[in-house]
Amino acid sequence: MIELEDVPDLVDPVVIAAFAGWNDAADASSAVVDHLMQVWDARIIGSVDPEDYYDFQVNRPTIGTDPSGHRRLVWMTTQIAVASPPDLGRDVILIRGIEPNLRWRQFCAELLAACDDLGGELVVTLGALLADTPHTRPVPVTGTATEPDLVDRLKLEQSTYEGPTGIVGVFQDACVRLDIPAVSYWAAVPHYVPQPPCPKATLALVGQLEDLLQTSIPLDELPDDARAWERGVDELAEEDEDVADYVRALEETRDTTDLPEASGEAIAREFERYLKRNRPDEGPGQGPQV
Repeated sequence: MIELEDVPDLVDPVVIAAFAGWNDAADASSAVVDHLMQVWDARIIGSVDPEDYYDFQVNRPTIGTDPSGHRRLVWMTTQIAVASPPDLGRDVILIRGIEPNLRWRQFCAELLAACDDLGGELVVTLGALLADTPHTRPVPVTGTATEPDLVDRLKLEQSTYEGPTGIVGVFQDACVRLDIPAVSYWAAVPHYVPQPPCPKATLALVGQLEDLLQTSIPLDELPDDARAWERGVDELAEEDEDVADYVRALEETRDTTDLPEASGEAIAREFERYLKRNRPDEGPGQGPQV
């Protein structure tokens, strides 16, 4: 079992989890949790024993020198952190890790047992996949939920995907079996730029979390990084006529299939986020709670 540091009772905590690996195209989803840990000043309180779940020939430990000048071996693992965002009115449990090589069911059971000990009431998993989407358009994000009332309340979908799955899918299934409400958001990363990072996809996932939690999340450099990423891909596409033609074809397909109603809803959501960022603080606990 995961040994957790002593922490005070958390207030209505929501769990946000992302795992590097097959579920994490361009590291876009794990970068969200990294960002939240930084802007919310999260504190790591526990981690899984990597000996039980990882093949060290695949996920090798690293060795280096710590700030005190001592040599230190660091084992790749999955960590649990807690944060108390100042304007949210509830606490957050953050899970940041790597898709395990072994014992997936036991891995999920340990993590969810730790979340239960901390009082976690809702699980939000994040993922990213490579897709036929142009880098010049807003990043598509698909949201699903495990329970009909969440589907209706958040205007999401019940997943109809059939095929291979990763640790995010197994984690969601474990939530269903334990009767834990769970939501999952997946960002689509352009498949022709699969290399990390993809700050535009990370920013899109952060936006979905803002809608879910009804709060504004500090973005810091993310918008600038997203614009710089898009300019960089523009420059690469301009250097190759075939790539440029392909991107234009994707843009035409995307613009044709996007309904005006959907575009209007997206504009409205962005405008609401803008207003929340620029209105005076309403204080914690304002707005609907999920």
